[in-house]
Amino acid sequence: MQRHDVQFAAEGGVMLRGWLFIPDGPGPHPGITMAHGFAGVKEHGLERFARCFAEAGFVVLLHDHRGFGASEGTPRGDVNPWTQIADWRHAISFLEEHPAVDADRIGLWGTSYAGGHAIVLGATDRRLRAVVAQVPTINGYPQSLRRVAPDQVTALEAAFADDDRRQFRGQPPATQAVVSADPTVAAAYRSPDAIAFYTQPLPEGAWSNEMTVRSSRAARMYEPGTFLARVSPTPLLMVVALADTVTVTDLALAGYEQALHPKRLVTIPGGHFDPYLERFGQASSAAVDWFTHHLAPTEERR
Repeated sequence: MQRHDVQFAAEGGVMLRGWLFIPDGPGPHPGITMAHGFAGVKEHGLERFARCFAEAGFVVLLHDHRGFGASEGTPRGDVNPWTQIADWRHAISFLEEHPAVDADRIGLWGTSYAGGHAIVLGATDRRLRAVVAQVPTINGYPQSLRRVAPDQVTALEAAFADDDRRQFRGQPPATQAVVSADPTVAAAYRSPDAIAFYTQPLPEGAWSNEMTVRSSRAARMYEPGTFLARVSPTPLLMVVALADTVTVTDLALAGYEQALHPKRLVTIPGGHFDPYLERFGQASSAAVDWFTHHLAPTEERR
């Protein structure tokens, strides 16, 4: 296969950048559009998935969200789910227009926070012929109740209010760390597995351990599970880790029950980050099988 650096304009003319993987052999090929989850970049374990999909015969577009990685956008490190979803529609359009892609056979793969985006896009963009949501965010508020200790909620809400005052005075949004083991440092994640995942060796300048404080408020308000029943008739695969304490296993399993057919649930042992690591083979092969079946030419699906 070939990997190309690409860019395309998104909402407001912001240039999103990423990689396009084109498989060998004559096209046009079915396409898959991918992006990372909360405050991550494409180098956080996603090239492995993209190459796996390309080896199976798909053109794969893997982009960085605005404000992250190689993409433009300010403020840096700002995670707004609805802006990311609006931008992602431009990624779908980019694939539609590419000469190597069959525009009638495009699928979407999202993981973690972007797994929630996959659900929303699957429900609202009928250009998509198949969707995979890996360890997806389902319900932001109940999820946050599991992950934010009750004695920390008052301070968190005070930080949100202080940030609103800063922005009203014309100051830039307040920032905090994405991960930190230091309890005196404000951070979104503190678990050892999250710290190891986000701080894994990456190319210099690919990622910064910084995000806006308001991103946490947006995450607490984000409820992609309300769209689950609307994904149908677009086929939906959910990959759920059985010991997930980030997007929380029982919320994902309950969310799956709300989805209508065609759907499939694949459960894997381990925690939130295992699909990228020890359970990569199981998670990736499930997605390949799903896309291969649902993005096949119409006559082959009969």
